[in-house]
Amino acid sequence: MAICLPLVTGAPADAEPPAPQPARVSVVQAVPGASVDVSVDGRRVADGAGVGDVLGPFEMAPGSHEISFRGEGVRVESTLDVAAGDTSDVVLHLPADVGGEPVVHSYAAPDGPIGPDKARVLLAHTATVAPADVEVDGQTVFTNIANGEFADADVPEGSIEVALLPSGAEGADPILGPLDVALEARTLSMIYAYGNPRDQSMNVIAHTVDLAADGSVRPSRIDTGSAGLADDRVTTFTGPTPGDRGLPLPPAAVGVAGLAALGVLGAAIRRRRLPLVPPTG
Repeated sequence: MAICLPLVTGAPADAEPPAPQPARVSVVQAVPGASVDVSVDGRRVADGAGVGDVLGPFEMAPGSHEISFRGEGVRVESTLDVAAGDTSDVVLHLPADVGGEPVVHSYAAPDGPIGPDKARVLLAHTATVAPADVEVDGQTVFTNIANGEFADADVPEGSIEVALLPSGAEGADPILGPLDVALEARTLSMIYAYGNPRDQSMNVIAHTVDLAADGSVRPSRIDTGSAGLADDRVTTFTGPTPGDRGLPLPPAAVGVAGLAALGVLGAAIRRRRLPLVPPTG
């Protein structure tokens, strides 16, 4: 016996809406010499995280979340607000002042589609140094980048040489570098310069994610950041992008973003800080 059932073309009135897409958050430990336990909303997610560790990414529901760090000499409570589908890094690092207590900043990942043969770099200054300038292939591309500030840009894939120097100090020895950096096409490199040149702890932490193609043939964006740009234009370079932490990509990151933002595409970068995860203790 055949049974005919009515065709339902719409969702039942009492059907639940789809769950919102979770945010993805990575936690970066950038305090030299520290071993910290990390908790998210009261749940321990890592024990004894050392400098250079990139934890996660952790999926979080849209809304406000508590992220805490505990260790010898480290006790930081912070709050992170995320929206559905967000991707961001939460970074524990030292302030610019020597002897200062660890602080936390959050950096949203610019993970939108990218043009062919291009790489995207976000470079953040999370080191115990005064504002710094960035040289790429011997030319200054970023000026006066302060602790907690960042810059990001789309650049051609390839290799460059980058160095971090004291801001405005012509002829000074580099704080970091020069380093040779290679960036791969259709990747986003999140790079953090950390440490203190006085105790030889200056270094970089980097991790990379793949990006989708946007179908264009030219870089499609260079519009965010908080770093100053040099006045002189810089010739086109073929930029780089890293892989995981421990690669010598970071410094380049700074320069990469600068180069592209400067001479390659001539787009200005806005100046702003991103203490999106304000420390509360």
